[in-house]
Amino acid sequence: MPRDARTVLPTIQVGSCCSTSRSASRLSQPILRGLALLALTLLPWPALAQEGVDTGDTAWMLTASAMVLLMTPGLAFFYGGLVRRKNVLSILMQCFLCMSLMTVLWVTVGFSLAFGSSTLGGFIGGFDYLFLGNLGYDAWPGTGIPAGLFMIFQGMFAVIAPALMIGAFAERMKFSALCWFASLWLLLAYAPICHWVWGGAEGFFGLGNDGALDFAGGTVVHINAGMSALVAAMVLGRREGYPSGISPPHNLPFAVLGTGLLWFGWFGFNAGSALAANGSAANALVVTHVATAAAACAWAALDWWREGKPTLLGLITGAVAGLVAITPACGSVNTMGALGVGAGASLTAYCAVTWAKVKFGYDDSLDVFGVHGIAGIWGAIAAGLFATAEVPGNDTDGLFYGNAAQVLIQGKAVLYTLVWASIVSLVLLKLLDATIGLRVSGDAERMGLDVAEHRETAYTLVD
Repeated sequence: MPRDARTVLPTIQVGSCCSTSRSASRLSQPILRGLALLALTLLPWPALAQEGVDTGDTAWMLTASAMVLLMTPGLAFFYGGLVRRKNVLSILMQCFLCMSLMTVLWVTVGFSLAFGSSTLGGFIGGFDYLFLGNLGYDAWPGTGIPAGLFMIFQGMFAVIAPALMIGAFAERMKFSALCWFASLWLLLAYAPICHWVWGGAEGFFGLGNDGALDFAGGTVVHINAGMSALVAAMVLGRREGYPSGISPPHNLPFAVLGTGLLWFGWFGFNAGSALAANGSAANALVVTHVATAAAACAWAALDWWREGKPTLLGLITGAVAGLVAITPACGSVNTMGALGVGAGASLTAYCAVTWAKVKFGYDDSLDVFGVHGIAGIWGAIAAGLFATAEVPGNDTDGLFYGNAAQVLIQGKAVLYTLVWASIVSLVLLKLLDATIGLRVSGDAERMGLDVAEHRETAYTLVD
């Protein structure tokens, strides 16, 4: 063998062995890592579960929270379909603004004011949870769900409450004024009343501790927003051309779609307020549906009797009135009681919309006070009439089951809410009107808020 061959051959053999060894090493590394990770999972690590958290309750409340959030886009379509076409985008914009801005305010300040430890004699919560400090990840006291989930579920209520007011002053309030009004109202009107009813307030403001029945927000959300909406409508004054120059709803199918979304989301709103997957939640869902159906039928019948024909607008308005009225009572009434709550909701709201509004001449554009305010008041009182201790999770009877005192307790909660909501709203609106102004100009109102406030149009005439 030539000398060159003898010297080259060993070199080639050695290099080949090294290459094979490195390849085997590269192939074995992922296997070794996998075995190491498997071994780590088998070690006796300390439990990482959150204290007191129930997985079933948590799963239901995650779903309920998402359902309640869906109600605000549903409200946007409901209101958006009822206004004139030149203002539909402004309604959608205002509702989505509430979804965003109210969430930020809630997690930074609002939740603490509503559910922090009582200050000022129980008037409002303290700063225990400012910027969600001290909230933690264990179960919220008295529940089986994480504290953060309780916070965000309640936050969905804080999102829709100011959005409800939009319908009363639709087509005439500045967007900048709405931003300020909704934000300040959340902190100064919504948070205190929430604390009185659900936040553990005691003494003069302790409506919840007094035994007031408000399972899912009749006083906190609907009466509060409805009364504030009436004040806003009166402070801003009528729309130009009201009532003769105001056209009917520009897109009734939008309003029907919005009602359907509200009806669906309301199951999370009411049944979710049980804060658990239990019999109380099941009863709340059943009576919510029954009351809503009864109210829709009752309003259609009233339309038929008074106008000669039932209307789709009346049917969906009645459905919303039923949803509102059953909200405070869904944790305390049975199915037969729900029929009474729903029928009464349409009767009282129908009178407010067709008679009181005309009699007193205020321009509540989309009948927020007539439906949410009046039906909310009826629902709160009806809880004191139809409540029965037979309902899971409820130990209070109402007037029809021998406890007349409950009606007085409900009346006190309604009165507190009406007075405080009126005072806060009037002061805020007057202050904003004196500084940045509340109402758009006459030219902007005639042009429509879509273009005047947002430089957009919902519908185009050409492709």
